[in-house]
Amino acid sequence: MAHVPVLSSPSALAPAPIRDLPDELISQIAAGEVVERPASVVRELVDNALDAGARQVTVRLLAGGVRLIAVEDDGSGIPSTQLQTALRRHATSKITSLDELEAVLTMGFRGEALAAIASVSELALLSRTAGQDSAFVLDARSGELRPAARAQGTTVEVKELFFSTPARRKFLKSDATELAHCIQAVRRHALARPDVGFAIWHEGRLVEQWRATLAASPAADGPAAPDPQAWRTALARRLADVLGEDFIDNAIAVERSSGSIRLIGWAGVPDAARSRADQQYCYVNGRFVRDRVLAHAARSAYEDVLHGQRQPVYALYLELQPQRVDVNVHPTKLEVRFRDSREVHQAVRHAVTDALAVPRASALAAWPAATTPAEPAKYEPKVAQTQYQQAQTAINFDKQTAGHKVSDLSLLWGAAAPHSQPPAVPAAAAGMAAPDATPAGSAAADIWPLGRALAQVHGIYILAENSRGLILVDMHAAHERIVYERLKAQAEVGSAIASQPLLIPATFAATPLEVATTEGQSEALAALGLEIAPFSARTLAVRALPAALAQANAVELARSVLAELAAHDASQVLQRARHDILATMACHGAVRAHRQLTLEEMNALLRQMEVTERSDQCNHGRPTWRQLTLKELDALFLRGR
Repeated sequence: MAHVPVLSSPSALAPAPIRDLPDELISQIAAGEVVERPASVVRELVDNALDAGARQVTVRLLAGGVRLIAVEDDGSGIPSTQLQTALRRHATSKITSLDELEAVLTMGFRGEALAAIASVSELALLSRTAGQDSAFVLDARSGELRPAARAQGTTVEVKELFFSTPARRKFLKSDATELAHCIQAVRRHALARPDVGFAIWHEGRLVEQWRATLAASPAADGPAAPDPQAWRTALARRLADVLGEDFIDNAIAVERSSGSIRLIGWAGVPDAARSRADQQYCYVNGRFVRDRVLAHAARSAYEDVLHGQRQPVYALYLELQPQRVDVNVHPTKLEVRFRDSREVHQAVRHAVTDALAVPRASALAAWPAATTPAEPAKYEPKVAQTQYQQAQTAINFDKQTAGHKVSDLSLLWGAAAPHSQPPAVPAAAAGMAAPDATPAGSAAADIWPLGRALAQVHGIYILAENSRGLILVDMHAAHERIVYERLKAQAEVGSAIASQPLLIPATFAATPLEVATTEGQSEALAALGLEIAPFSARTLAVRALPAALAQANAVELARSVLAELAAHDASQVLQRARHDILATMACHGAVRAHRQLTLEEMNALLRQMEVTERSDQCNHGRPTWRQLTLKELDALFLRGR
């Protein structure tokens, strides 16, 4: 049998002398971190253009950026005497000391990009400043510097990327794929800078263009800087231009100031969630980042309203003192580290949660077509809620309150008078006739966003009429959300969840991390109604489960909770687990399908939906209601054609 050679171990090799690596090899090693594909080059060069104060950035590509990447800007330019220096490793105009590094606000600062790109391509640097008579172009390979024609600004041409490292070039994808990545790199910049115009050309064809909508950046000094409201308006316009009008039409504005942290942005409604996380944009001081803290905070805000594994869409812009965030974590500058990650997580989570909590029903423009008051009537959820509580409809559901199960609406509205009237029309709708004693009056349908109930459909859906058309409501899903929100509000903060001991403890082989988490988070586990104890050095035993989840898989539940406690702050896990248990209780307590309701009961459910947070989705993220406008109904019957 032939002998198969085995690679010698490092200890068996003769020691090689220690020596300095050549500068070119050092740059190529650095390029492996900075330049992954053409999109990496585009990102770095656009960073430099924005730092130079550019108001227009143009990107020209050939073969998806493999044959040519040219980035042109109208910024301040580079003096001819500094062009050679600009191509050296760790040469930069952005910082000069550690203090400046810790307070950096520019997109670039490491001084690596141009040198790294030049080491794996044929690079030419063309630039002109305001004080120069002509531009100068520098060939990075030969070092030749010569005059050239150009207006003020800089052009960087990168040809034949990875020609000197052919093995890297083999890892690139098709031209179409590389082009898509380049467009995405520019798109990320465009979403944060509505004061800058961007254009992308490929093979001589304009593929994307976004025009500037502001006169100056919010960081600009002097009176030219726009006010915050103008900046938000410009951001919304840029989001619509880049991501489509549907993004803004199906998004809710987010704004929050907490200490030194300020957050603005837009969070997509749950119905706009996608199967992929391809429309999630987070910015820290104007820099696009991929950060676990921000991603987890945003995702946790959607926990109660997303269905299955759907991914939310959002664009969030976080501003905080530069000393409170470290942007020097990775050469690509896409990762950051926060000094107080908990504070940032809470600020983002609460901001998005509060924005999503407002029911969209309260925003419906439901006004009577026959009246044209000088001041349009405005639906106020809090006013409607107060009036509704003063005059509630009798609720005659059977009461089956056993243990934690709740199956009647009296939990929600308290003891109602047996013959109370429907809610009065808000005083804002001056000149309108008061509704009848029953909710059948047309005025009620006009002023109530979800309208007045007409009938039940197969004992599952409620059919209602408002001024815009028809409303369809999944009564079980809607009531489930109402019960759930009420249970959350009533739950005492910090009180332990009732647990039920297991007759036979469930044991499982545990990892060292799971054992350590069990020993270190015993109080958190007890508050969740879980009793987990070491059974042996590598085995854990589940001795009790939450009473509401007594039939759950003990091992799976224990593992998931331990994983959450190990990865995140215990208070967040406690709140999420508590909500999961309350959601299970609400599902069992909500009115079931095929239950026949009276018109009064249906209207009572609609009114409570209008004032209940997150009532647009049930606890599992499914929608609770849908609007069919008169225009859509006319289209079904070809009316007006």
